[in-house]
This record gives sequence, structure tokens and C-alpha cells, in this order.
Amino acid sequence: MKTSSFLKKIAWGLVIFIGLSNAVSAQKIQVNGKVMLAADSSALPGVTIRIKNTNIGVVSNSQGNYTIQANIGDTLHFSFIGLEIQNIPVKERKLNVYLKEDEMVMEEATIVTGYGVTHHESAKFKLHSGMRIRGGAMPLAYTQNTEEYNKFAANRFLPALNEPLSTFSIDVDNAAYSNVRRFINQGTFPPVDAIRTEEFLNYFTYNYPAPQEKDPVSITTEVSNAPWNTQHKLVHIGIKAKEVSTDNLPASNLVFLIDVSGSMSDANKLPLLKSSLKLLVKQLRPQDRVAIVTYANHTKEVLASTPGSDKAKILDAIDGLYASGGTAGGDGIQRAYRVAESNFTKGGNNRIILATDGDFNIGISSPRELEKMIETKRTSGIYLTVLGFGMGNYKDNRMQVLAEKGNGNHAYIDNLTEAKKVLVNEFGGTLFTVAKDVKIQVEFNPAKVQAYRLIGYESRLLEAKDFNDDTKDAGEMGAGHSVTALYEIIPVGVKSNFAPNIDPLKYQKTEKNEKKMLTDSPELLTVKLRYKQPDSHKSSKMEVTVIDNNTPIKKSSENFRFSAAVAGFGMLLQNSDYKNNFTFDDVIDLAKQATNYDPEGYRKEFIRLVESAALLK
Repeated sequence: MKTSSFLKKIAWGLVIFIGLSNAVSAQKIQVNGKVMLAADSSALPGVTIRIKNTNIGVVSNSQGNYTIQANIGDTLHFSFIGLEIQNIPVKERKLNVYLKEDEMVMEEATIVTGYGVTHHESAKFKLHSGMRIRGGAMPLAYTQNTEEYNKFAANRFLPALNEPLSTFSIDVDNAAYSNVRRFINQGTFPPVDAIRTEEFLNYFTYNYPAPQEKDPVSITTEVSNAPWNTQHKLVHIGIKAKEVSTDNLPASNLVFLIDVSGSMSDANKLPLLKSSLKLLVKQLRPQDRVAIVTYANHTKEVLASTPGSDKAKILDAIDGLYASGGTAGGDGIQRAYRVAESNFTKGGNNRIILATDGDFNIGISSPRELEKMIETKRTSGIYLTVLGFGMGNYKDNRMQVLAEKGNGNHAYIDNLTEAKKVLVNEFGGTLFTVAKDVKIQVEFNPAKVQAYRLIGYESRLLEAKDFNDDTKDAGEMGAGHSVTALYEIIPVGVKSNFAPNIDPLKYQKTEKNEKKMLTDSPELLTVKLRYKQPDSHKSSKMEVTVIDNNTPIKKSSENFRFSAAVAGFGMLLQNSDYKNNFTFDDVIDLAKQATNYDPEGYRKEFIRLVESAALLK
């Protein structure tokens, strides 16, 4: 009996020990440290730090510092072009890392000091700060942050009785989310003007029904309580563009317009840009064609239009790019349009893909001048996609202007995972337009709605008369794209400090029969949408009505809950007047209730990002 009792104690001890070991190994901690060059302990900005076998990662900042949430027992993967990769298990919160030179890369490197180029064939050299390495590491710290963002004021509540119409152009851009993610992963909060909530919402895919009729888009609506103010309602509007299989996509005439100026030399700029475009080249078909135009002090057609079947030739041209000189961006754009026009494919996808940090300083450089030039070119049927890279001098404001006025879209690429999302996973949506000049007009029923505010889309607002004006430019939707918009509503009868206080109108009286008609209608609002086919100048209209069925948020769809969580996150980062007592923990709880539909894992990544922001707060 004593032996049996003793053995039981040992068994229970082993169970407890194993349980505690597993608990320790699964403990989530915030790991921080500094990445340095082993040769001289200089800081390494732009190093990618990833949790191995996941898509979770961060980039070291300009001082080489990083912060990442990981579990004890995870392995951190440190990689930097030109340096040896290190895989280090997480054992404690502090982890400084020294990366050594990769001798295989260094032997064939080209050193670029300042704007001069010196070739060293099969010669080893010491890497130090102040050097640029073609195809290799660029461990340069930023001396000054000169990033630029357009200023805007968040939308306010408007009275439905006086202003019943809300009109805006759709926006499929998602650059703001990946850019803000970059700030948070580096351990800092982003500038307020970098937070465009609509681009947060549209970064993610939603489980919307595909169009069934002749229209290239479908409309989905839903109403529930606003999670940050339960007396208010939240209206969710989802637009889904039709899917088109790659085999059925029209032939592409692409021009890669690549910034190879000196400002692009850092590791997270031209080297990442080249790797990103290689992912796109692999998707090309024989009927597709690619030309490459570069700009620095001068513009150059590096590659004449080449069929997608000759991938080796295209990839060789990309490999041969290196950074030096000034930034004649305006001249580069003009030349790229000339190349695209000379190879125009009728009925095909004619598009310029501009890859840059947006820092133009030679020729046409002001946003207003660029805007006017792009507007004159967009009537040619050539679209403009803008891919942003880098940090420190990133010109987000110019990217927005170029993409919006060029009938294209804007993405920010901070790592290869994001490049894969934009150029591989969302290949059709990024490059192939199925509906153009898409705009939405919402009419609110003042018998049900006291006041409303559109969450985001501040730079996309239109006048009511613009909705029926087919000459008014609006946004484009690519194959498989989705667009999400949210309205926060103050119902009639709810007392709110946010409701506008306006005296009753003296000269505009509502007739009794009209008032009764409004009161009897169960409709909360009507959503109207206009679009044009890609080859048409005349718009078509779609229309749906929305009724509030008093659905509690716990019974709302995952689409609704996740979009509300994303909007709440944007409000917290903006320190919005409307956030009330909503917290990062509330965002996390809401998002965790909406992860069943997460084909690429982006929703789970969002939760990790919010957790990181909460720790910073």
C-alpha cells in the first residue's frame, strides 16, 4: 500500500510538472531588444523579425530596436539582406542580436558610397554604417523623419432632417492599415493623420455574397448596436465585386515604373521592392506584357515591352536595378504613360505600377502639379497602381493623390508577406477593374434617424448632386474586391450630446400627409449605388432599403462584429470624441468573436496587433 501511494504521488508530481512546463512554454511575453551588426555593434534598421512558422513579424526601427509579442519557446527568425540569418528561441523578455556578414553575398557585392558607385568583384569588405550595398544590406539609421500625411478632420454627426443625403466615392485602398501596423510593430503610435479608418476596414476580406445578376457588384447591409455606445446604432454596408478566374482575365499591358533614386537604397525600399515585383512576375501569363521604366536624376526604359512567357528576361532586368541620384518622379510618370500608350492593348488591362517612397524632388513634384498631370492621363484608359515602400521619408500624401487621380489603388508594402497579399493573393483585385466610378448615396429617414456620421472616407466625400453626374470621377473596384462602410446612427428619441442642436426651420414645413408617410415607413435608410462598366461612360444604378430589426450585436454576423472591432480600433488610435469608454480589450474581445472566416489569417494578425497597441498604451 505504501509503495502504491508513493507511486501515485510521483505520478501526480509528474502531471503537475508537465502542466507547469507547458504553461511556462505557452506564456506570452513582450520581447524587446536591439539588432546590431556583429562587426562593429552598429544599429541595424529594417531587420525583419518573425515568429518562425507564422506570418507574425516586425521590423527593427531606425535605432535597431524592436518589440514583438511571442510565447516562451517560440523561435524568432532574424533576417536582413546580405547578413546571415539567425534563429533564436525565446527564453526571456530581453534579446539583443548580432548579425554577421553573409560571405556568399559580400563576395559579389557592389558598394555605393553617397551617389558614387564602386564595383568590387570577388573582394571581401567590411560592412559599416555609411555604406550602401547593391543587392545587400543597408544599415543606415535615419537622421530625420520627414514623412508626410494629408491632414483631415473626422466626420461629425449630421442631422437627418436637414441633411438626409450622404454621398461618397468608394475606396479600395488599404495602405493606411499596413503603414500603421509598421509603426506599432516598431513600438510607436502612428501620426493621427496616418489613420484612415476606411482603409483599415477594406484591408480585410469579408464573407459577402457574390453578385448574381448582370451587375458586377452586390450590396449587403446589416444593423445592430454600436459597441462603443449601445444607445446608438451601427449600419454596416458591404459591397462585393464579382470574382474573375485568372484564366478569364483580359491580357495585361503593364509598365513597372520604379523609383531608383538615392532615397530608395534602404533595405525596406528597393531590395524589398525588387523581391515584391518578382512575386508579381511569376503570376504573369504568356499573353501579358511588361515594360520597365526607372527614374532617378533621369528616366530610362530599362526593359521594352516583353511577353510574360519570357520571365527570365524580366527578372534579370529587375535584378539589375540599384539606387542612386535624385528623384525625377514627374518625368518618370510621363514616360511610363508614353510606354503604356505605345503598347496599348484594346480590351485589356493597361496599367502602370508605380513603386516608390513618394519623395519626388526633380521636375514636377508638388501634389497639385502631379494631380493635374495624372487627371489628364486617366482618360486614356490606363490605370495607375501605387505601391509604397520605406519609412523615415515616406510621402503618403503624394501616394494618395497619384492613386486616386490615376483611377487606381494604393498599397503600402512593409514586408514580403504584404507583397504576397497585394500582388499574389489579391492579384485580380489589384490589377483588373470590373466596375469604375463607383459611388454611394445614402438617404436617411428622419422619422427614424435623428443624426448620423460616416466612419472614415473623409477624403472621399461628394456633394449630393455628384451622385447622378456621370462626369464626376469616383473609385474603382477590381475583381473580387470588397468595400465596407459604416454609419453610426443616433435614433429618434435618444438623448445624445453628439446630436446637432439646430433650431426648427421657419420656412420649410413638412405637410401632415408627408410626415405621416415618413412615420409609417419601417425603413431606416436607402442605399443607392452607381457604377460604370470599365468600357462605358454611362452609369447604372442599384438600390436597397434597410430596416432595423433590433438585432443585438451578439446575434449579428461575423462581418458586422469584425468591422465594428476594426472601426473601434481606428477610433482609439485617433483618440476619437466618440469612443466613450471603449478600450483595446473591447476591440480584442469583439474581434475574437469573428475569426471563423479568416482564410489568410489576417483577422488573427489584427488581434495580435491590437494586443501590441494595448501594451504600448
